[in-house]
Amino acid sequence: MKPHIPSQTPKQAKLIRLIIIFNLVGMLGFAIPALQHVFMLLVPWHLLLMGIFIIISHERFDERFLFFFILTYTLTFFAEWVGVHTNFFFGNYHYGHTMGQKLWDIPLVIGITWFLLIYCAGVLMQWSRIKNMFFRVIIGSVTLVLLDLLIEPVAMRFDYWHWSGGIVPMKNYLGWFMVSIVMLFVFELFKFKKQSLVAVVLLGMQFVFFGALCLI
Repeated sequence: MKPHIPSQTPKQAKLIRLIIIFNLVGMLGFAIPALQHVFMLLVPWHLLLMGIFIIISHERFDERFLFFFILTYTLTFFAEWVGVHTNFFFGNYHYGHTMGQKLWDIPLVIGITWFLLIYCAGVLMQWSRIKNMFFRVIIGSVTLVLLDLLIEPVAMRFDYWHWSGGIVPMKNYLGWFMVSIVMLFVFELFKFKKQSLVAVVLLGMQFVFFGALCLI
C-alpha cells in the first residue's frame, strides 16, 4: 500500500516548481562551457535564494526556528573554520572563489549551505517511516555523505574548494558524517512539526544537479 502524500498548498507547490526550475537552469548553465563563468558567479546568490525558499516554506516561523537557523549557521561555520585552519574535521582543503565573499577564509554562505543540507535531510527523515530517532539521524547522515560523494568532483572542477594533492581524503567523508550526526540530532531536539515536501524536493534536486554534472 502506497503512503498517502497530502496535496501541497499553492505556496508550497509554487516553491517546489521554482526549486526545480532554478536547479535545472543552473545545471544547464554549468554544463555549457560558454556559460560556466557566469553561473559560477551566481552560486552564492542561488544558495541564498534556496535558503529564502526553505524559510518561506517552513510552517510556523517563530523564534525557535530562527534560533535553529542561527545555531546551525554558527556551529557549522565554526566547524569549517576549524577544518580549514587545522585540517581537523575534513582534511587539508581551502575554498576557492565560487562560493563568494569570505570571512577568515570561510565563505559566508557556507553556514547557509549546511543549514539547507541539515534541514532538508531532517525533513526527509520526518517523511520516512523510521520511528527511532537514532536511526533517523544515522540514515540522514549517510544520505548527506552520499550527496557529498557527488559534490566533491564538481566542487573541485568549478572552484568551490580544493584538496591538497587533488585527492579527497576519507577523513572528509567521516567529517561530513560526524558533523551531520551532531546537527541532525540538534534538528531532532527542536521537534519541529512535520514539514511540507519543499525541503525534500530541494534535497532531491541536489542529487540530480551534482549527479548530472558528475556525468558530464
